[in-house]
Amino acid sequence: MKEKVVLAFSGGLDTSFCAMYLSKEKGYEVYTAVANTGGFDDEELKRIEERAYKLGAVKHIAIDVTKEYYEKSIKYMVFGNVLRNGTYPISVSSERIFQAIAIINYAKEIGADYVAHGSTGAGNDQIRFDLTFEVLAPEIKILTPTRDMTLTREYEINYLKQHGYEADFTKMEYSINKGLWGTSIGGKETLKSEQTLPEKAYPSQLQEKGEETLTIGFDNGEISSVNGKTYSDKVKAIQAVEAIGSRYAIGRDMHIGDTIIGIKGRVGFEAAGPLLIINAHKMLEKHTLTKWQQYWKDQIGNWYGMFLHEAQYLEPVMRDMEAFLQNSQRNVNGAVTIQLRPYGYTLVGVESDFDLMKADFGEYGEVNKAWTADDAKGFTKILGMPTKIYFNVQEKNSK
Repeated sequence: MKEKVVLAFSGGLDTSFCAMYLSKEKGYEVYTAVANTGGFDDEELKRIEERAYKLGAVKHIAIDVTKEYYEKSIKYMVFGNVLRNGTYPISVSSERIFQAIAIINYAKEIGADYVAHGSTGAGNDQIRFDLTFEVLAPEIKILTPTRDMTLTREYEINYLKQHGYEADFTKMEYSINKGLWGTSIGGKETLKSEQTLPEKAYPSQLQEKGEETLTIGFDNGEISSVNGKTYSDKVKAIQAVEAIGSRYAIGRDMHIGDTIIGIKGRVGFEAAGPLLIINAHKMLEKHTLTKWQQYWKDQIGNWYGMFLHEAQYLEPVMRDMEAFLQNSQRNVNGAVTIQLRPYGYTLVGVESDFDLMKADFGEYGEVNKAWTADDAKGFTKILGMPTKIYFNVQEKNSK
């Protein structure tokens, strides 16, 4: 009997080569699987399936993990207001973990001897796939022909042609990776430090010229409504915000960061939905959380995002951080109004029964109701005591 290998298959050049190479050259029984995290529609999934069978796959499946991706990752990234380096909503990096989990679970289900992916040796994805596979199924060996053979695009294309497979693998000017939580864009400008992406590189082009008011509702920190329409399906709520925001070309930026393997990397992205949701959520938290809740949430959110980006989703401390983030959201209820305009937006304000500005103790800069002038004077005197002591001692020792 032939040995089974499950290949994480996107239908691109690298995974197309892997499918044919592992079947024809290595004699494996190749099972291909695409894990959809919200980036593929039905038509694209059909094309990927057709390509897999033409390349020699004995079976191909599509695994939809979009809702799981939301429940086990995106939700917590919103709770933690996670933006890597204050910019990037961790789109691709968080997706890869859930794609890897889906692929390795399928491999275990069918009793595969091997699992394979088409990552090169120069990026983060190789670590995300390998680490997830090794933790969840150490008994299943990993195959990576593209990485191990250090292949060029030309070699892969020629190999496929020589074996009777013709397809348009013309290298696009920009590499696009689309998912529920944003779209990454790589191209010639992202390889240099002094350039940025041109307008034409972004998949979502500006369609609106005026202004529009957007209202996002939250229930215990989760998005619950968009412009007054309630959503029980959070994925559809995110897609609704994305559809509105992308028409204004909102959410474009360039992420510059440290890769897992140690080199610096740049990637452009557009993420209207994630940025509008995260920043609206953060504003609501400013009104409904205490300063120390906000402080510690910032610390936890930063670490959660860093661990997620660096393939540490399965580390047990992530569940501990998720529990903290979940508990912090019990009063994050209300609606945030946002004014949209081409290429930008303004957070207008919030409406919430848990708004701490509505307390009866006073109005900032106007009226104090819960303390007297003498209380304020005494408080200030005691508050400054440690610093007064320090300067007193310094003055004595300077004489």
